[in-house]
Amino acid sequence: MKAVKDTSKCPHPDCNQPATLEDPTLKFFQAILDDMFKMYDITDDYVPTTPSVVSLLNNGRLTVSLLTGESVTIPFNPNMDVLDLKFKVQQELKHDVNKQKLLYRDTELTDYLDNGSKARLSHFSVQPNSTIMLVVLLFAIPESFNDVVFDLYWGYPLGRKDYLDASCLIFSGTQFYSLCDYGHTRPFAAIRHSGDIMDNLRRKGHHTMNVSLKNMPSTVTHLFFTLSAWNSPNISRYPNPSLKFYEASKPGKDLCKTTFQHAGAYQAVVMCSLSRGKHGKWEIFESGKVSAGNAMNYEPLKATIQKLISQGF
Repeated sequence: MKAVKDTSKCPHPDCNQPATLEDPTLKFFQAILDDMFKMYDITDDYVPTTPSVVSLLNNGRLTVSLLTGESVTIPFNPNMDVLDLKFKVQQELKHDVNKQKLLYRDTELTDYLDNGSKARLSHFSVQPNSTIMLVVLLFAIPESFNDVVFDLYWGYPLGRKDYLDASCLIFSGTQFYSLCDYGHTRPFAAIRHSGDIMDNLRRKGHHTMNVSLKNMPSTVTHLFFTLSAWNSPNISRYPNPSLKFYEASKPGKDLCKTTFQHAGAYQAVVMCSLSRGKHGKWEIFESGKVSAGNAMNYEPLKATIQKLISQGF
């Protein structure tokens, strides 16, 4: 059709006869093409109104899940506001609306669209019977903070003292950048590892990592703090692997803390991440993602973390 329009001739190499779009045969083919490739006007505010379509969509369920496996399931409604979904999650899982980050297919479900209107599930093409991942903000670090401490600790196994390894895997985007652990106590100026701190009276082992936020290289985007078993195949022997976070100048004031009971059957657990937010501000997110790997072989942990970053965690 385009060749006839441009040259007014039949495009077949052995023909080259005059032709126009007014020829009956060409009109016939144009009608077929017009029917095959119809143009429709749509807007982001479209809401399906056919009762059968709405009924079909509303028959589904939606699961919101943490990396720890904790989850809630609610009836699916494509026209539900993202904020309404967060309020339902708050009611069921007790996580404040303002500390929730929802991810679907590697995309964050924002509360509002760029035009200022409330975002709905349909704006992100959320499908019935799908799963949305929930990441919980533990603490938004004020710009006035600089030297902060991550204290990762665990209980002694029954009857004897033993060690877990607290490590920090550092990334620039999904690219591995550096490692801070018992064997690499100061990989660069902005972070240092304490080595073993064993509290025999309270039967707790500690590894602390001091982080200087304002000295952190600008290319660093994520720091993931992990606990992993050394000799044991898993961390079940070590009760209550936990995390505390505080300013270095105020060690008695916990700014956030968390513990994980679900990780015992695994070799390692990602406790939390320290990430640069959209405006360059540092934020601490709870993780709880379990993984293979330990301080003798970080490759499985690296792969786990790279996948988390690519998914928006």
